[in-house]
Amino acid sequence: MSHSESPVAFIELTSLAKRYDAAAGAFLALNDVTLALPAGEFVAIVGKSGSGKSTLINLIAGIDKPSSGQIRVGTTQVPTLDENGLALWRGRNVGVVFQFFQLLPTLTVVENVMLPMDFCDVLPPKQARERALILLAQVGIAEQADKLPSALSGGQQQRAAIARALANDPPLLVADEPTGNLDSQTADDVLELLSALTRAGKTVLMVTHERDLTRFADRIVTLADGKVVSQTTRGGLHA
Repeated sequence: MSHSESPVAFIELTSLAKRYDAAAGAFLALNDVTLALPAGEFVAIVGKSGSGKSTLINLIAGIDKPSSGQIRVGTTQVPTLDENGLALWRGRNVGVVFQFFQLLPTLTVVENVMLPMDFCDVLPPKQARERALILLAQVGIAEQADKLPSALSGGQQQRAAIARALANDPPLLVADEPTGNLDSQTADDVLELLSALTRAGKTVLMVTHERDLTRFADRIVTLADGKVVSQTTRGGLHA
């Protein structure tokens, strides 16, 4: 590779579109999105409600399928996978963090974190528990391991959800409004945690309404009406 060539993007979207057919007619949630994102960045995806933010990360994570266009994550052309292939690929390569935590209420925190390992048959139970405890320590809630989620605060539950998303050591983490239900201090703590993960080599894509992301995000992608309208990188440079 010559010095003038840029490195190959970790996530590459080409002419991506997503159309939903509703009673009132077709609705274009994403319209001709082309985007290249390098590995190891904390990318914030911002925009008004209905701009296509959640649709975008659901397509990248293989939770939804595009109407047209291409999605490459690493070496995988995501839309070409069948349901089985998608579930396996996602289990190993994508960690998902939701606004409402989505922890199973009848399982302890450590059992919640072990679930993805069990699903993908990554480790035997004893080692899975050991890894889950290490991850809970990493996110700062090791002492909550054997409690049920209902015994934890919102911030602690979101940390548990991040630990669960990291269970299979995926290269990509996608988070949909992960700070939406948290007070500002707890939200900052969660954003700092996500930012630290990128310093450890993860790529983090986060949909958010938070306004002041400049302290945390390496790149801010702004959507409006299903299109990318701006992209800024740390230091305010337009990419």
